[in-house]
Amino acid sequence: MRDLIFTMLMVPLLGLAGAQPFVGVLLWSWISFMSPHREVWGFAGTIPWAQVTFLVTLFGCVVAREPKRLPLNTVTILLVLFAIGVTLTSLVALNTPSVVWGQWERVIKIIAGVLLTTALLDRRERVHALIWMIVISLGYFGVKGGIFTVMTGGGFRVLGPPDSIIADRNHLATALLTCVPLMNYLRLQSRYHVVRIGLAAAMACMVFSAIGSQSRGALVALAATVLVFWARSRGKVGSGIALGLLVLPAIAFMPETWVARMQTIREYQEDASAMGRLRVWEAAWRIALARPLTGGGFRGMYSQEIVNQYAPGITARATHSIWFEPLGEHGFVVFALWLGIIVAGLLYSRRIVRMARDRTDCRWAYDFARMSQVSVVAYAAGGTFLSLQYWDVFWTLMATLGATHDLLARGAVAPVAAPGAAEGGWRARATAGLGEPVTVRGRTRARA
Repeated sequence: MRDLIFTMLMVPLLGLAGAQPFVGVLLWSWISFMSPHREVWGFAGTIPWAQVTFLVTLFGCVVAREPKRLPLNTVTILLVLFAIGVTLTSLVALNTPSVVWGQWERVIKIIAGVLLTTALLDRRERVHALIWMIVISLGYFGVKGGIFTVMTGGGFRVLGPPDSIIADRNHLATALLTCVPLMNYLRLQSRYHVVRIGLAAAMACMVFSAIGSQSRGALVALAATVLVFWARSRGKVGSGIALGLLVLPAIAFMPETWVARMQTIREYQEDASAMGRLRVWEAAWRIALARPLTGGGFRGMYSQEIVNQYAPGITARATHSIWFEPLGEHGFVVFALWLGIIVAGLLYSRRIVRMARDRTDCRWAYDFARMSQVSVVAYAAGGTFLSLQYWDVFWTLMATLGATHDLLARGAVAPVAAPGAAEGGWRARATAGLGEPVTVRGRTRARA
């Protein structure tokens, strides 16, 4: 029954994607980020919905009046160069061709989807809609996992959707923490009180879910996220109290088994899992030094035969690091391209902050850039211990920062009503002037 319902939902949505390509972008994002087809059983779970959606959307771009040219900015250029780089390293990869090219196909499909998304981000409303799609896709698992953690007293681990990049509890926890700042951006921008309250409650559930994953890396990422979140907030005292009331009770709620597991962070030398990761990081480094221009290719550190050749005595396994895995797989040049995508996104966020700081009509861009910086910290901190280097959500976020900067740079920013300005009906909100003060519940705030 689930299969039939999901298929009946997808068919008209695909038709709409062919007529309205940005609908296809949102649909591709939903399929790619959330993997909803993994929540059903039977034939619908085996159909390559993301690929079908991409092709339909691409067809819609050709026949509809949509941008036909990929916007050139640092993020998109680096993504293209990275795609070329991993193609070249795959040609001389050490692992089995079926393994290498299977992973190559997956990465190239993600990059193609991100580039198509970027080409259609030509207005503020589309940026906002895309962030909503990220939040909905990840928030589903965060809210569900948070409620599960509370109902079970934190005694069970929260897992992600099966057969997806965030299926592992560690990956899911980092994904949720990366999403929380984007939720806060939407909360800041929402004009409806009930939506702001709902998003605040969802953020609390996300934190409970991340902690409920019982991932030690998630605790490190949570600490880094809270610190930067507080530094990026508007009111330091109020936000500090709010963060304390959110995080501390969640930690205090967890059982003694969770506390005991987290305390092993201080004794990582005695933890076989932690030491295994450090050893495979060493193997990745040795492979990169031996093959600085090409690395070992996709999944090089997963093969015991390859690891024995360059780092004898180290057990082959997942590298569990967004830094060492691409370095060992592709060498220093391609790793620099991968790292450049993150740096470019951060630089764009800083430029957006400078450009939008004193413009009330661009407050949305200011909030988005500031919260995106927190998301980058969450991803970098949690990803240090995870194989999450080809995560489509994060690349989409970096590309969206580049697109937002382009919008501000060329002045293509549509005026929008301020959060909280719900009085006067939808016609009044749509035509209200920007930069004028609006009184809400006795307080005066600027329209953004």
